Amino acid sequence: MWKKVFPSSFDNSFGGHAAALWLFYLITIITIGRSLAHLFLPDGGAQSIATIPLDEYTSGAATTVISIFAFWGLSQILIAVMMSVAALRYRSMIPLMYLIVLAEYLGRISVGLLKPLETVSTPPGSTGTPFLILAVLIGLTLTLKTKAATER
Repeated sequence: MWKKVFPSSFDNSFGGHAAALWLFYLITIITIGRSLAHLFLPDGGAQSIATIPLDEYTSGAATTVISIFAFWGLSQILIAVMMSVAALRYRSMIPLMYLIVLAEYLGRISVGLLKPLETVSTPPGSTGTPFLILAVLIGLTLTLKTKAATER
């Protein structure tokens, strides 16, 4: 199992189930879209998506929140670039990338529990993240299955 997650070298071979590859493409597209929203929406998605009541904050506080969302978008786009590189050129990296994405989602939930955001309503990330975690776990499991095991 660990040899699939940490191969001795990265190449474009993929030994997992084909569904894991397609699921990875979908999660990559979602990650790209999410990061671009945080980078390019005027409010970084803080109010328009996450429902943080920026209108109730001072101008400086609202600007700070928007900047933090943009910084978050930058981090997300860097992960998305690595995911794209794995998907297009180094498919043997996909199990490792699934593990990194899983750590990011679980870390985000943990931080949110420790340091909750003030929101007007439930942000879509709170609702969608458990489904994405499930998709990542399924994809990771399918990457670890060998082709011989899936053909039986």
